[in-house]
Amino acid sequence: MRQKAVWVDEAVCIGCRYCTHVAANTFLVEEDWGRSRAIRQDGDSTERIQEAIDTCPVDCIHWVSYEELPELEEQTRHQELQPLGLPTPSRPRRTLPRAHA
Repeated sequence: MRQKAVWVDEAVCIGCRYCTHVAANTFLVEEDWGRSRAIRQDGDSTERIQEAIDTCPVDCIHWVSYEELPELEEQTRHQELQPLGLPTPSRPRRTLPRAHA
């Protein structure tokens, strides 16, 4: 097993799915929130996971020590997240006027 664990900061994730395309055995986009999550630490090779990290446009995937994982996962459980891609009461859907032909 590798020396470091992979962790996704879900509060920063934009749900682009790049990581899941590169390392599908390690990352999954959680269906309720639309954000990536590391589901297996041994799912893909270190090189493939690093490629997924390198493709992330918002740098939300990190190598961390295994000792840090429980605390990071606990912090994630207490974050207030809005589902990606859905309008929320604080951010209503904006409709643009149609151009008249």
